[in-house]
Amino acid sequence: MSGENPFAQFEKSFTKDGTVYKYFDLASIDSKYDQLPYSIRVLLESAVRNCDNFHILEKDVQSILDWTPGLHQGSNDVEVSFKPARVILQDFTGVPAVVDFAAMRDAVLDLGGDPEKINPICPADLVIDHSVQVDFARSQDALAKNQNLEFERNKERFTFLKWGARAFNNMLIVPPGSGIVHQVNLEYLARVVFEGDAGDGSKILYPDSVVGTDSHTTMINGLGVLGWGVGGIEAEAVMLGQSISMLLPEVIGYKLVGKLSSLATSTDLVLTITKHLRQLGVVGKFVEFYGPGVAELSIADRATISNMCPEYGATVGYFPIDENTLSYMKKTNRSEKKIDIIREYLKATQQLRNYADEAQDPKFTQSITLDLSTVVTSVSGPKRPHDRVSVSNMPEDFKSCLSSPVGFKGFAIAPEALAASGEFQWDDGKTYKLQHGSVVIAAITSCTNTSNPSVMLGAGLLAKKAVEKGLSILPYIKTSLSPGSGVVTYYLTESGVIPYLEKLGFDIVGYGCMTCIGNSGPLEENVVNTIEKNGLVCAGVLSGNRNFEGRIHPNTRANYLASPLLVIAYAIAGRVDIDFEKEPLGVDANGQNVFLRDIWPSRNEIQEVENKHVIPAMFQEVYSKIEVGSQDWQTLAVSDGKLYPWSADSTYIKRPPFFENMTRSLPKLQSIQKARCLLFLGDSVTTDHISPAGSIARNSPAARFLSGRNLTPREFNSYGSRRGNDAIMARGTFANIRLLNKLVPKTGPRTLHIPSQEEMDIFDAAERYREEGTPLVLVVGKDYGSGSSRDWAAKGPFLLGVKAVIAESYERIHRSNLVGMGIIPLQFLPGQNAETLKLNGREVYNIALPESSLKPGQKVQVEADGNVFETILRFDTEVDITYYQNGGILNYMIRKMLS
Repeated sequence: MSGENPFAQFEKSFTKDGTVYKYFDLASIDSKYDQLPYSIRVLLESAVRNCDNFHILEKDVQSILDWTPGLHQGSNDVEVSFKPARVILQDFTGVPAVVDFAAMRDAVLDLGGDPEKINPICPADLVIDHSVQVDFARSQDALAKNQNLEFERNKERFTFLKWGARAFNNMLIVPPGSGIVHQVNLEYLARVVFEGDAGDGSKILYPDSVVGTDSHTTMINGLGVLGWGVGGIEAEAVMLGQSISMLLPEVIGYKLVGKLSSLATSTDLVLTITKHLRQLGVVGKFVEFYGPGVAELSIADRATISNMCPEYGATVGYFPIDENTLSYMKKTNRSEKKIDIIREYLKATQQLRNYADEAQDPKFTQSITLDLSTVVTSVSGPKRPHDRVSVSNMPEDFKSCLSSPVGFKGFAIAPEALAASGEFQWDDGKTYKLQHGSVVIAAITSCTNTSNPSVMLGAGLLAKKAVEKGLSILPYIKTSLSPGSGVVTYYLTESGVIPYLEKLGFDIVGYGCMTCIGNSGPLEENVVNTIEKNGLVCAGVLSGNRNFEGRIHPNTRANYLASPLLVIAYAIAGRVDIDFEKEPLGVDANGQNVFLRDIWPSRNEIQEVENKHVIPAMFQEVYSKIEVGSQDWQTLAVSDGKLYPWSADSTYIKRPPFFENMTRSLPKLQSIQKARCLLFLGDSVTTDHISPAGSIARNSPAARFLSGRNLTPREFNSYGSRRGNDAIMARGTFANIRLLNKLVPKTGPRTLHIPSQEEMDIFDAAERYREEGTPLVLVVGKDYGSGSSRDWAAKGPFLLGVKAVIAESYERIHRSNLVGMGIIPLQFLPGQNAETLKLNGREVYNIALPESSLKPGQKVQVEADGNVFETILRFDTEVDITYYQNGGILNYMIRKMLS
């Protein structure tokens, strides 16, 4: 049972305009407080405020207070509980969460309970931003056409979400066409400091904190709000009032000094930091920024750096709140009264940072320094976001990638094929040529950059100068502009740069993630045929945060992350192997060469336009209508029932089988006997490989399923849009065309059914094994499950019959999701892997679980055709074990509700 808060004595208050505001005076609890990193102070406040010696224990508070730079993960791990203030979701991951909630209501009813007990207890916001695709581009009606198609494809999903907004308490749905979830969070949803109801007429103040079902939830750390991505399954537990069990992290202090050069952008900075921190190794750690250089960065710059936190591997990239943060709140139309209360609270609790005051610098596990003046213009690619390349080195780097062996920096193009090219005719009657390095997609996209007025206005000014110099973009390059919110369109319009962007083909195509998540839409058939016929390595250039192979488009084998300015520059050039210093972009009306340096705007030019045109009134006008939605949204008719009326004919929304045959009592745990290896994989298998979000291939099991229900390929939509239907998602598991499974000779979503030695689609092999009563395992390399947090990357393997994964290492969120679905994550001992143990994936596997008690991190024996080796059981906490014993986190929650 919950009890009185043992820290109630540390509660203090102040009065403002007749209202009493209470808060916990953290500094008075222990003198160690002022040495704690600011990110750890947020964890401490949550533990103190929620301490009831039931959900949150006094020892949790003491453990956080005892945080020291000597804490090192893996040697002296400390487990604590954390209750975030809220949850944020996007529709790709939000739909399955709402589906699970609806199914949990059914399960509770079936087991004799009250279904209306299943409700979000923690506030939840869901922004619909992942559904719109770039089907149309380079025209002024592209936006309307794409949005119409979005509704046509997703009407059933949107109707379901609108039902969820009515059926469940404490859930806000932001309609499609409003913007990208993380930008809407930054500009509108974030509270920075929460004002809760204390129950006696007064208010209780506490730091805003958030977990989200998207790995880039970390973007909000730029505003001083502690937040990170979790699995959809874990987020659902938080929505139901559960705390997160986590290991107290190491905190890496990242000191910024100096100033960016007049030509460098926040994108160049974040790509530099991403490469630096990925090399350092910060997986599972907090990164906290400090030093005088931080004060030189705008909140949008900081948010860009925090956004790419998953790419450098940390749990958070945190910027403590300072006066710049409060100025941003004013700029984005938060009230003066609210800001004054926030300032007073932060000062009272020593959470307001002055980056110029070294006396405020806390202690860190490790400190590293970056001089901002050393940052140069950069891109990252061609296959990973942390493979930074300075723009000056791009021609040589791309040339090297072409001939290097297949890998993250190689395409293994044969010497005789390096000069390959192909020609095709375009609608204008002209003939165009493609070669290795030709740009075919150029997208200004993603909240990473579209939330930042400096790079967006910079792109607009560059476009203006380019058009005035007579430069243009080849007509076959698919150019697009997808702003992260209506505010972006507002200031681009007011500043007068929209016509120049449109002249170059960067028309607004939608408000959503679009190209960054693979919703780049089709390329013209003659372009695709030319690429495929000639085996060309053509390129996509985007202002996004992810460029994993196969993610952006099947026909862009090389993809580079770049600032919006460079996206336009490479689009004008038409190729990525240009030397901008030596080669002109084109010629002006006088026949003079035009170089990139001739049209590149300075930081001062951009700042002048930003100060004039980015104003609070814009945010007020845009966000006052944020919950209204389009006419299409407003006219959606939805059921008023508290239980969802599932339709057997639906190919979008289906009651999942996770709770079938569930009982009130715990299931009996069993060892895994006579298992087969479904897939034998290497390093860096991402959640895009495991559960792709992009288009459904016409020859795939999912396509056959949909065709069997009389749908045409045009109606297939994407895997991401169909995450509410387990039948499709199971068939889409491991359906990535770039999957490299060592059991078969070619890349693609195929495997070997070992008993019959027959090669087949992965889903078909899993079904064959199911019919034979054979459990399955996966054998993989390092960083399994990296990339976007994606609950279907755990749900899908569960539905395929996977009982355990044996890996060299795991991405943090994905390991948690595997546990949440009752899949056992095993890890090879240090220095061991499939190769050293001479495994080939064709063995029969037996995994011996202890009959008595499971313990976090214990050794588990695996036997594979007589080859016996030990692995580490990656149940990292007692809570992990509890979830596994229940068959998963949702089953645990149902039993808890029933009890």
